[in-house]
Amino acid sequence: MNRVVRPAFGTLLFFAIAFALSLYFTFAAVQGDFGLFRRAEIVGESQDLRVQLAAVRADVKRMENLTHRLSDDYLDLDLLDERARRVLGMVRSDEIVIR
Repeated sequence: MNRVVRPAFGTLLFFAIAFALSLYFTFAAVQGDFGLFRRAEIVGESQDLRVQLAAVRADVKRMENLTHRLSDDYLDLDLLDERARRVLGMVRSDEIVIR
Protein backbone atom coordinates (compact mmCIF):
# COMPACT_ATOMS: atom_id res chain seq x y z
CA MET A 1 0.00 0.00 0.00
CA ASN A 2 1.07 3.46 -0.85
CA ARG A 3 0.58 5.76 1.99
CA VAL A 4 0.84 9.52 1.38
CA VAL A 5 1.95 11.46 4.40
CA ARG A 6 0.41 14.90 4.60
CA PRO A 7 1.26 17.44 7.21
CA ALA A 8 -1.33 17.93 9.83
CA PHE A 9 -3.85 20.66 9.09
CA GLY A 10 -3.32 22.21 12.56
CA THR A 11 0.41 22.67 11.99
CA LEU A 12 -0.19 24.30 8.62
CA LEU A 13 -2.82 26.59 10.14
CA PHE A 14 -0.49 27.55 13.00
CA PHE A 15 2.32 28.56 10.62
CA ALA A 16 -0.09 30.44 8.34
CA ILE A 17 -1.44 32.46 11.28
CA ALA A 18 2.09 33.07 12.62
CA PHE A 19 3.23 34.25 9.19
CA ALA A 20 0.20 36.54 8.80
CA LEU A 21 0.76 38.05 12.24
CA SER A 22 4.44 38.61 11.57
CA LEU A 23 3.56 40.38 8.29
CA TYR A 24 0.99 42.53 10.09
CA PHE A 25 3.36 43.58 12.87
CA THR A 26 6.19 44.24 10.42
CA PHE A 27 3.89 46.44 8.35
CA ALA A 28 2.68 48.24 11.49
CA ALA A 29 6.26 48.80 12.65
CA VAL A 30 7.18 50.43 9.36
CA GLN A 31 4.00 52.11 8.10
CA GLY A 32 1.80 52.45 11.19
CA ASP A 33 0.93 55.51 13.27
CA PHE A 34 4.00 54.91 15.45
CA GLY A 35 6.16 53.31 12.75
CA LEU A 36 9.50 54.24 11.26
CA PHE A 37 8.09 56.39 8.46
CA ARG A 38 5.96 58.40 10.90
CA ARG A 39 9.01 58.89 13.12
CA ALA A 40 10.97 60.26 10.15
CA GLU A 41 8.10 62.67 9.41
CA ILE A 42 8.02 63.82 13.03
CA VAL A 43 11.79 64.40 13.07
CA GLY A 44 11.50 66.45 9.86
CA GLU A 45 8.62 68.50 11.24
CA SER A 46 10.57 69.03 14.44
CA GLN A 47 13.52 70.44 12.52
CA ASP A 48 11.23 72.75 10.52
CA LEU A 49 9.59 73.97 13.72
CA ARG A 50 12.99 74.61 15.31
CA VAL A 51 13.94 76.79 12.33
CA GLN A 52 10.63 78.66 12.60
CA LEU A 53 11.15 79.10 16.34
CA ALA A 54 14.61 80.58 15.75
CA ALA A 55 13.15 83.00 13.17
CA VAL A 56 10.35 84.04 15.54
CA ARG A 57 12.79 84.54 18.39
CA ALA A 58 14.98 86.74 16.17
CA ASP A 59 11.89 88.73 15.16
CA VAL A 60 10.86 89.15 18.79
CA LYS A 61 14.39 90.29 19.67
CA ARG A 62 14.30 92.86 16.85
CA MET A 63 10.87 94.12 17.97
CA GLU A 64 12.05 94.36 21.59
CA ASN A 65 15.02 96.42 20.41
CA LEU A 66 12.77 98.78 18.43
CA THR A 67 10.35 99.06 21.34
CA HIS A 68 13.19 99.85 23.71
CA ARG A 69 14.57 102.48 21.32
CA LEU A 70 11.17 104.22 21.24
CA SER A 71 10.47 103.94 24.97
CA ASP A 72 10.35 106.79 27.47
CA ASP A 73 13.61 105.68 29.11
CA TYR A 74 15.63 105.68 25.89
CA LEU A 75 14.53 107.66 22.84
CA ASP A 76 16.31 107.22 19.51
CA LEU A 77 15.50 110.44 17.67
CA ASP A 78 16.58 109.09 14.28
CA LEU A 79 14.26 106.11 14.61
CA LEU A 80 11.44 108.35 15.81
CA ASP A 81 12.00 110.69 12.85
CA GLU A 82 12.03 107.77 10.39
CA ARG A 83 8.83 106.27 11.80
CA ALA A 84 6.97 109.58 11.93
CA ARG A 85 7.90 110.47 8.35
CA ARG A 86 6.92 106.99 7.14
CA VAL A 87 3.52 107.15 8.86
CA LEU A 88 2.81 110.76 7.81
CA GLY A 89 4.34 110.43 4.34
CA MET A 90 6.42 113.54 4.83
CA VAL A 91 9.80 114.39 3.27
CA ARG A 92 12.30 117.09 4.17
CA SER A 93 13.04 119.72 1.57
CA ASP A 94 16.67 118.61 1.17
CA GLU A 95 15.76 114.96 0.44
CA ILE A 96 15.28 113.26 -2.92
CA VAL A 97 12.60 110.56 -3.10
CA ILE A 98 13.22 107.60 -5.39
CA ARG A 99 10.34 105.21 -6.00
